[in-house]
Amino acid sequence: MTSDSKVDGRRARGDLTRRTVARKAAEVATTHGLDSISVGSLAAATGLSKSGILTVFGTREAIQVAAVAEARAIYLEAVVAPAWGHEPGRPRLRALLDCWVAYLRAAVFPGGCFIVASTAEYGRREGDVADAVRALKREWLDLLESELREAGVADPAGDAFRIDAYLCAANVHRELFGSEEQLDRARDLALDLIG
Repeated sequence: MTSDSKVDGRRARGDLTRRTVARKAAEVATTHGLDSISVGSLAAATGLSKSGILTVFGTREAIQVAAVAEARAIYLEAVVAPAWGHEPGRPRLRALLDCWVAYLRAAVFPGGCFIVASTAEYGRREGDVADAVRALKREWLDLLESELREAGVADPAGDAFRIDAYLCAANVHRELFGSEEQLDRARDLALDLIG
């Protein structure tokens, strides 16, 4: 065995630890918040050692930032990528809304939409975690606004706000009351905006 293969093996184990911990942290964040994440609870939930987790991440804050990045990757895969094959504007917006509803119905995260959960928690905070949460929310709003502009609506920023508000409200209702019908209502209200 060469030293390169030892390094590659450690790198592969480190990458697997990073993905496993980031995914579990993102899941926990949707039910208990990013602030509830601890190295000990992640070690217990993943079967990894605390020292192994800290070797990869260094700090709890790095784990929280990684959770946001993992949630972003999952969101892109579950919501954005399937819609991307549609024509820009109204067709893509309709597909994004359908994919968002499917993302919640599939219970990708145990506590609903990661973006909704994390933005409520980190709304007025500062620091790397808050910046990552804010950037994720801004990216989603920018995507909606861009597609609305492509669709030729009169007020892309206002309609992006309205669509996001409908989706956030549906997520909250679903989590509080277990009502799936609010997901369809939010999608229908959003579709009314784009015609």
